[in-house]
Amino acid sequence: MTKRVMRGLSVPRAMIECFKQEGISHLFCVPGESYLPLLDALYDEPTLRLISARHEGGAVFMAEAYAKASGKPGVVLATRAVGAANLAIGVHTARQDSTPLVVFLGQVHRRFRGREGFQEVELDEWFRPLAKWAVEIDDPERVPELVQRAFRVAKTGRPGPVVVSIPEDVFTETVAEAVLMAMDAPRPAPAEEKLRQIEAALAAARRPLIVAGGGVKRARAEQPLRLVAEQYSLPVAAAFRRHDVFPHDHPLYVGHLGLGAPAAVVETARSADLLLAVGTRLSEVTTQDFTWPLPHQTLIHIDIDGEALGKVFPADIAVMADAREALLALLGRNIAPSWSEWAAARRRAYEATAMLPQPPRNIQEAVIAVLQAELPDDGVITNDAGNFVGWLHTFFPFRDRHVYIGPTSGAMGYGLPAAIGAKLAEPKRVVVSLSGDGGFLMTAAELETASRYGIPVISLVFNNRMYGTIRMHQELHFPRRVIASELGEVSFAKLATALGADGVTVKTGDEFAAAFKQALTAVKPTVIEIMTEPEQLSVAMRLPAP
Repeated sequence: MTKRVMRGLSVPRAMIECFKQEGISHLFCVPGESYLPLLDALYDEPTLRLISARHEGGAVFMAEAYAKASGKPGVVLATRAVGAANLAIGVHTARQDSTPLVVFLGQVHRRFRGREGFQEVELDEWFRPLAKWAVEIDDPERVPELVQRAFRVAKTGRPGPVVVSIPEDVFTETVAEAVLMAMDAPRPAPAEEKLRQIEAALAAARRPLIVAGGGVKRARAEQPLRLVAEQYSLPVAAAFRRHDVFPHDHPLYVGHLGLGAPAAVVETARSADLLLAVGTRLSEVTTQDFTWPLPHQTLIHIDIDGEALGKVFPADIAVMADAREALLALLGRNIAPSWSEWAAARRRAYEATAMLPQPPRNIQEAVIAVLQAELPDDGVITNDAGNFVGWLHTFFPFRDRHVYIGPTSGAMGYGLPAAIGAKLAEPKRVVVSLSGDGGFLMTAAELETASRYGIPVISLVFNNRMYGTIRMHQELHFPRRVIASELGEVSFAKLATALGADGVTVKTGDEFAAAFKQALTAVKPTVIEIMTEPEQLSVAMRLPAP
């Protein structure tokens, strides 16, 4: 690693040199007076592109998705308490998704600290329960040290968000000496003893299953995962919202363990006698409300985060290791598969749940059929939170790596800004976001951001004029007592036009197909508003007509 020593830098310049040392190319922000010197320094830095969003919540979602798509830490800038409050949702999302994200917040002047100054709050204490690490830098000489440490913390071990606050007067100071050196994230490998234990456990198994999570994606270990699965005929299930961790058209893929997972896919997890969990914290959703692993199932848990091992479920074999290193080490072991028939049966069970009805029974199915036919193989899909995404998760076959970005936190408003962040990271790829009308309107202002910077994302908005997921739960738990989940009429096509994007409303599959084909070649952002039946609350639930 090249070490650089720089002297006499302003604090903003020192921060910029740290950004460049990390290979950062994009920053996301809502401008604020508390960090104006940093903004001014960025004016003269051609290697860093600053994207100014309409709301801090949109900016942080862009940065978080940019990190997922690029593999580099996302960086977002905002002002003190008010800006910090607006972006807290993205910090939570990055924490639950294990996304490397570094947030820089301007803080009130040091002379005003502790006096309840204008927009003052203890930012490091505020974010400490939410972030992986939170720190306030009140000594200019420590800016290079602590900014570099922030990036290291964000990307090492289980990645996550780091929040750095800096009083506004610190930005006007000078750093006598800055020592700059980028550090690669450590990639621990499993010990040979652990590998022998895994080998013996698999040799005794009859119905093994790999559950692959975000740690596989972050380690860029999809190919080693495929090689391990193929070498030992091991069926693979994807953890919650990690759809692209394994190709869906592969004969060893057996489904996604997410919200509304089909009973047959859940049965695969529950009927296995051995679970090889790789890079997953075995979350509430993945384990279907923590109902498995079952006591009689052998659990082999591989994760780079030692705190994840045994956090909820005690593992028979716990391995703290990088997913890529662990999977590569598992190749060529003395394991003779005896479960090929089991794997084939679970594949057939999955296929029966994933077959898109022909002809489509509703416009949601028609949309998925068009995406299957028209979206390029390397096209990226992002999604918001809501029942509309059930059709995507059930029927769309993800075949390539790094083509899906969705929040495991279930954050509404994520889809559009995430698409913008992904498109900036992968400008040559088609990026499509899926949102409901409720979630889309939470960050719809970012359409103007996409228009202003010429970012041609495609936004699909499923409009049923309600918070559909909440309405579904109301009907399940308090039938016919609908309150607060109904929404008013909004023309999203007209809204798109007003914000500088293309907008179109469709009511049929044919209309959607025509609109989508046109959007694929558009040079502006496009919103396709899809009018859906309010009665069709989810893939499996339909209300009787009034």
